[in-house]
Amino acid sequence: MKSQKWEDLEVPLSKPILETLKVQNFQTMTPVQTACIPLLLKGKDVAAEAVTGSGKTLAFLIPMLEMLQRREDGWKKLEIGSIIVSPTRELATQINEVLANFLIRIPTLKQVLLVGGTTVDEDVIKLKNGANIIVATPGRLEDILSNCKDINLASSVKALELLVLDEADRLLDLGFTATINTILSYLPRLRRTGLFSATQTKELQQLIRAGLRNPVVVSVKEKASTSTPSMLINSCVIVTAENKLATMYNFIKKKGTDLKYMIFFSTCACVDYFSHVLKMLFQSSNIFALHGKMKDKRYKIFEQFRSSDNGLLLCTDVMARGVDIPEVDWVLQYDPPSNASSFVHRCGRTARIGNEGNALLFLLESEDAYIDFIRRNQKVDLNKIELELPTSVVKCLKVMRSIQQSDRLIFDKANRAFVSYIQAYQKHECSLILRLKDLNLGKVAMGFGLLKMPRMPELKKQDTSLFQDPAVDVNSIAYKDKQRESKRLEKLKIFRQTGIWPTKNKRPAKQTEPWSETKKKKLDTKDKRNKRKEKKALTGPVKKKRKKVCQEDIEELAKDIALMKKLKKKKISQEQFDSAFGVN
Repeated sequence: MKSQKWEDLEVPLSKPILETLKVQNFQTMTPVQTACIPLLLKGKDVAAEAVTGSGKTLAFLIPMLEMLQRREDGWKKLEIGSIIVSPTRELATQINEVLANFLIRIPTLKQVLLVGGTTVDEDVIKLKNGANIIVATPGRLEDILSNCKDINLASSVKALELLVLDEADRLLDLGFTATINTILSYLPRLRRTGLFSATQTKELQQLIRAGLRNPVVVSVKEKASTSTPSMLINSCVIVTAENKLATMYNFIKKKGTDLKYMIFFSTCACVDYFSHVLKMLFQSSNIFALHGKMKDKRYKIFEQFRSSDNGLLLCTDVMARGVDIPEVDWVLQYDPPSNASSFVHRCGRTARIGNEGNALLFLLESEDAYIDFIRRNQKVDLNKIELELPTSVVKCLKVMRSIQQSDRLIFDKANRAFVSYIQAYQKHECSLILRLKDLNLGKVAMGFGLLKMPRMPELKKQDTSLFQDPAVDVNSIAYKDKQRESKRLEKLKIFRQTGIWPTKNKRPAKQTEPWSETKKKKLDTKDKRNKRKEKKALTGPVKKKRKKVCQEDIEELAKDIALMKKLKKKKISQEQFDSAFGVN
């Protein structure tokens, strides 16, 4: 599809929007914008699929603003004309910023951002000050619509013109289906709806059928044979587990620390730990860490990296979708993502809107089948590259182990990172080709620079002989925080006296027993249960014997009943009745 100028649209755009596009240096439309904007302006419902970084945000913002401006009666102070729902607060904030640039020249419309990280009371104050456009995450929007008594937002959305679900597939992946359904129940049926995503799923098709009336499905791909941007170069490298960090360190040093890197890890704990390690390895560089458990810090770190000219951002898949960070030179995938679609979204953080970009995936020797899997599943060809054997393996291991010994907090983070990595690996979507039993966990532990192998069920029956124990007394490693260290020493003293580590629970901790004994008890219990079942099957269910009632008892009962009837008919007095029953 040829690029088209904004002025050449069949439905002409208003002057404020054209001026903003000119100032923001958006000269021509991308294919997804060319396809979607005319449809939405003509009042159609649209379900759009386009590769990440293709300009989907402007594809719904521009027609939305045109619709709202065309209303003859104008908009009241708190009358919602459009709602944009986004899966993460980073993406919602980014959409809000792009929208703010347009509203500078459209003062009659007001916007409000409703996301986590602020209180509901603060959001209510913002709404009472006026709002015509809401940009929100689903949880916060549902909360205010359903539970907030300080403001009746449900009555303010009755005139809604357009609902946009951005990264709709991700909304469903994160388990927001019920929340989206609740939000839809408050909105008027006579509205326009736009669904924008990078991939189509079965769940998304169901949402399209339920939430859109006669939708136009738009599928825009820059190349028919790929699901990633055409200017993106995808590569992979095969490494050994113990050399993985050193390989990445050498790669970044060779390419230059003056570039911008996004490094994706599989878990929040891995981001936490390796951010400390990389800060020691790249002491003069900007190192940022961001994951879903950070809550309030996330937006501040996100903005710092966006405004930075260079640096390394370590993150989880919370940053894989939709967020637009200027001039990311390299996307490094330290671990394969938990699902195939996330691979595409990770890569899409670079090579955005026609720019060039590079992505590199680090695979272990046992993970080479992932190359063919991604080619078949996502139509992405990975260029297998060879890198020189890293010369900094010893340096990286020394750094990891030294920072753990300098602060017990880092020692704890290293162990949590390793455990979380193993657990995430076991639950991987591609478990047929990425199998835990194929990993050499001794080498993996060396790649994390562990001082001691942690105790966990997944390590049973696993060969960890290649783990090189540095013979460090881990009980001697202290916390830098003096108060925390003081509490640890108290617990350690109790442990050495009793053999039981004190816990927060009021009940005393159980004395630990060997795993073999626990297993033996379980087998004995199971054996007894099976024997009872076999005996029951042979003899049949045991019937309880009913006690026989003798003739004498029946005659005695009949006499008592006869006496009660005589008393009722007043044939005998109460005294005669009591005397017959032997009651004094």
